[in-house]
Amino acid sequence: MIRERIVTEGNPTAEIRAGEALDWPALDHHLKAHIEGLEGVPVISQYPSGNSNLTYRLRYGDLDLVLRRPPFGTKAKSAHSMIREYRVMTALRPVFAQVPETLYYTDDESVIGAEFYVMKRVEGHVIKSEIPQSWGFDPDRTRLLCTHFWQKLMDLHRVDIAAAGLSDFGKPEGYAARQIHGWNGRYKNAQTPDVDTFEDVQQWLEDALAKHNRSDANNRRSVLHGDFRIDNVILDRDDPTRVLALLDWEICALGDPLMDLGTALAYWTQADDPDYLKGLVMQPSDAPGMMIRAEILDMYQQQTGIDTGNFTFYTVYGYFRNAVILQQIYYRYYQGQTQDQRFKNFGIATQNLGDHCRSLIAAS
Repeated sequence: MIRERIVTEGNPTAEIRAGEALDWPALDHHLKAHIEGLEGVPVISQYPSGNSNLTYRLRYGDLDLVLRRPPFGTKAKSAHSMIREYRVMTALRPVFAQVPETLYYTDDESVIGAEFYVMKRVEGHVIKSEIPQSWGFDPDRTRLLCTHFWQKLMDLHRVDIAAAGLSDFGKPEGYAARQIHGWNGRYKNAQTPDVDTFEDVQQWLEDALAKHNRSDANNRRSVLHGDFRIDNVILDRDDPTRVLALLDWEICALGDPLMDLGTALAYWTQADDPDYLKGLVMQPSDAPGMMIRAEILDMYQQQTGIDTGNFTFYTVYGYFRNAVILQQIYYRYYQGQTQDQRFKNFGIATQNLGDHCRSLIAAS
């Protein structure tokens, strides 16, 4: 499965997708009653990226706002919790500058049919799978972007949870266990006869989890982003090596920071990777000048003091998690719940990632 290479500059919006318009007059009236300085008729558009929560741009003259709400039709608030995003972003802002400034939240569903929150828009670039050629980046500039990007994850993991007022945010105890058992369960629920069950990989993860739970790692506590990728950050327009904001806090949590790092590195491809990993590219991680995974692990250990020498458990977790996500999508295609031909070969991609986990386990 080869994904299309996408080159973008800025952070463009588009017209509202069919079926995703809101009650604009009611929203406008409500926001003007709760946010100072809003005047006139807003110019409204939608961010086209993202497969879950919906994101809209509302421009009131010089005030540029972003609204986030759950997807239409969802009933499980815990999976699309706006108050969760709003709370963690609001708490982090004073101690972690790379968070957009939040302005307002409401659970009054009578306004637009769902809870929502509003934040200030951060002006800058969001890049996808390619660095725009117009930037003229050489390997040194690309390396600087890479260093700044990973530094933000390390800064986040070193945030003082108590100082940020997030001591009671989520349940850090048992986070790793919930992840392993949760993803294993999701895979079992999405199995198809043309893709292996990977019971051996699942069992290895559960056995490795038992060792993790008996180690000091089980007591590590950090704020975890959960979806740390270059396409989830906003870069400075004047110096696009600088990270201005980290977006999409939908699945943030408290737990072992190496679980977050393992997830992030499972998205990270490099030049010597097999084609089946390169085909899943979601960010320009293989551009000349980018660090390879071993260098990132070394940087992380130097910056945080956390030993990354025995990382196989986290690596396998990250890749198998990606395999489950692909298999869940492929299951819908296999069952005829979607005709989207982009998903036709996702079963092959799942098989490749599962086999990759097997090779990592065999080499450990």
